[in-house]
Amino acid sequence: MGDTHNQWTKASSAHKFKSWLRLRSDPNIRSVTYMPRPGDGAPRAVTLIPGDGIGPLVTGGVEQVMEAMHAPVYFERYEVHGDMRKVPEEVIESIRKNKVCLKGGLATPVGGGVSSLNVQLRKELDLYASLVNCFNLPGRIRKGSIQGLEHEVVPGVVESLKVITKFCSERIAKYAFEYAYLNNRKKVTAVHKANIMKLADGLFLESCREVATKYPGIKYNEIIVDNCCMQLVSKPEQFDVMVTPNLYGNLVANTAAGIAGGTGVMPGGNVGADHAVFEQGASAGNVGNEKLVEQKKANPVALLLSSAMMLRHLQFPSFADRLETAVKRVIKEGKYRTKDLGGGSTTQEVVDAVVANLD
Repeated sequence: MGDTHNQWTKASSAHKFKSWLRLRSDPNIRSVTYMPRPGDGAPRAVTLIPGDGIGPLVTGGVEQVMEAMHAPVYFERYEVHGDMRKVPEEVIESIRKNKVCLKGGLATPVGGGVSSLNVQLRKELDLYASLVNCFNLPGRIRKGSIQGLEHEVVPGVVESLKVITKFCSERIAKYAFEYAYLNNRKKVTAVHKANIMKLADGLFLESCREVATKYPGIKYNEIIVDNCCMQLVSKPEQFDVMVTPNLYGNLVANTAAGIAGGTGVMPGGNVGADHAVFEQGASAGNVGNEKLVEQKKANPVALLLSSAMMLRHLQFPSFADRLETAVKRVIKEGKYRTKDLGGGSTTQEVVDAVVANLD
């Protein structure tokens, strides 16, 4: 009887295991993508800065999609505009409290000695890594040429300073390699101009090389920024993760945007140890495009994908996946596209299509 019982038990276990395998292979049954801790599903406050020009249009679209998918976030809205002398203190305090911000584009003044509010935010919150996903293209360094450290030495002579520190160089290099390691990327490329700026960019490269030795499973190489821009256009597939000082990051990101569909589809975020600000990834040259604002035809894709990055940062991966999948499905179908992607749809039509494609 004991043997019969054991045989029945084994047969029963085998049957259960086969049933479990069938369940796992059933495409209609979802696997667990995130094991929550108690309280993880509580709605999170996010500071929202609609910004200038097309900003209110595209951030409004994000709000609609978040509401439609019942995402566990709510927004605290603040009005900030590029013509302000400084970011209001209550905005800084809100981001410090909430830890996360979603931002539309802010117009950047040209000349006149007025500091960019974008740079102010990065400095105040110590957002040292700027991620630009050109599926995938991270990071920039907070130190570098875009610091606003300029002064007139004598009338007619202006001096602009570039500051590179070992601490900041190591920090951004570590972030780039950690990003590559955790996202199963195979190579990190350091972009530089050390052939001319031998001390400043030399220090940056020295830091990258030191960090690279701690990640033997990830390939590391270096490329001069001039050649990098040419190679991006001719052979973009050779790049995986790129790490650069700030100024070169802007050049590389916008070059990549040009071959990936434009700035309207490039998500991004500025990340520090304690805070993160998510926004359009490449330079938002269309922020003040009055025609787009009047016609309400701004492309919301970049900020929607940035919002998916934000949801992932907030530890809501299933919501991030749903949003990203819906956006990419709309782009692939091609029925609803804004002018920059070869269509004629309005912002609202694209947003409605994304909502309709949410699983």
